[in-house]
Amino acid sequence: MKRHLAIGLAAALVLGVAAAGAVELKSLRGDSPDAPAKLFKKKRYATQTGGYRRQWKTQPPLIPHKIDKERISLDENSCFRCHSPDTYKAENAPMISRTHFKDPDNPSDKNLIRMRWFCYQCHVPQVDAPPLVENRFKAAGK
Repeated sequence: MKRHLAIGLAAALVLGVAAAGAVELKSLRGDSPDAPAKLFKKKRYATQTGGYRRQWKTQPPLIPHKIDKERISLDENSCFRCHSPDTYKAENAPMISRTHFKDPDNPSDKNLIRMRWFCYQCHVPQVDAPPLVENRFKAAGK
């Protein structure tokens, strides 16, 4: 019985110390974490002729145009319309990076690495929106 009491007191002490050192987090939803999220106005895509400057050396390029009508599925990738090795010059668009092909010295639509098929895993469009949380990121070299 004394042993159970001692274990219970020790647990209470540990939990009390943990609770005292806890940091209070505030939800973007307000005081009630179960409250529905506030609706927001749909943001407009930011477009930029010539693309966006990379913020660090290996950053994937950002998409400088709207993508709401683009389609990527297991069988289709509409990004190829403008960015494939066969079309990029005529479309005045950057070609898909050679790193996305099995044989970088001989790129073609047929040997694109399937891991690189879903462009939006790494390449993202931009919108003109205020940040949700504070951000102190500094671009490389600045």
